[in-house]
Amino acid sequence: MSGMLAPEVLVLGASGRVGEGIVAALLEAGSPVLAVGRDSSRLQRLAELHPGEPALQLLRGSVASDREAARLATRIAQRPRPLRAIVDAIGGGLRSGRLLDQPTTSLRRSLDTDLLPHLAAVHHLLPLLGGNDAGPARYVLIGGPQAECGWSGHGHASVSGAALRMLAKVLHGEAQPLGVCVQLLAVESPVWTAENAAHACAGWPSALAVGRNVVSLLAGAGDATRCVVTYSAPRAAPPHRLLASDIATPLHTLASPGSGQAV
Repeated sequence: MSGMLAPEVLVLGASGRVGEGIVAALLEAGSPVLAVGRDSSRLQRLAELHPGEPALQLLRGSVASDREAARLATRIAQRPRPLRAIVDAIGGGLRSGRLLDQPTTSLRRSLDTDLLPHLAAVHHLLPLLGGNDAGPARYVLIGGPQAECGWSGHGHASVSGAALRMLAKVLHGEAQPLGVCVQLLAVESPVWTAENAAHACAGWPSALAVGRNVVSLLAGAGDATRCVVTYSAPRAAPPHRLLASDIATPLHTLASPGSGQAV
């Protein structure tokens, strides 16, 4: 390979439970990862899960507001390694309670915290991507199960999740002329974690399984014209082989037919 650095994948919300699985799947696939999170201690925990991993870089930052997202974008733009893709794994809150029992300001707060940061991230980070000879760059959002059918007792998350899905559909069309493919990975059941293992149902995917679905999308599996892509268990299988460390487009060699350091 030439002296150019291999492109990396930026993961927002990397220190969250789903984010951790996405980071692990990307590293498993042989991709350099820039893991962004707001909490330094949780980022350190992520680094401890991958001790001595040279492909993992950590960056403390936030997209909670336009100002914070712009500041993060400026720092990322100054890095020497180009971006291959961005994965938005920012998780929203899952507060219980009926919408009928809450004032309108409660839903406004939910949209401010659970929806608008995704838009701030796209607004400031998507321009850092661009298409190339291998095809369009990728921007992947992670959607939860409450977006398609509202969850009784969790109306705030249901409305925010449905709005995120519509946001992805709008951005899918708007980003195409910019050489970027925006897609939403719809995970239509809760994600299994060590914390909820005692109450988890059979069939709930693990965070790593979700991450492997993300890798499949980034590798070009499936129809790029589809905005919303549903989580697939077959695409959660581990790769058949590890990727070579010195190839120009590592993720494109991963897709199968069935399927830290702080800076």
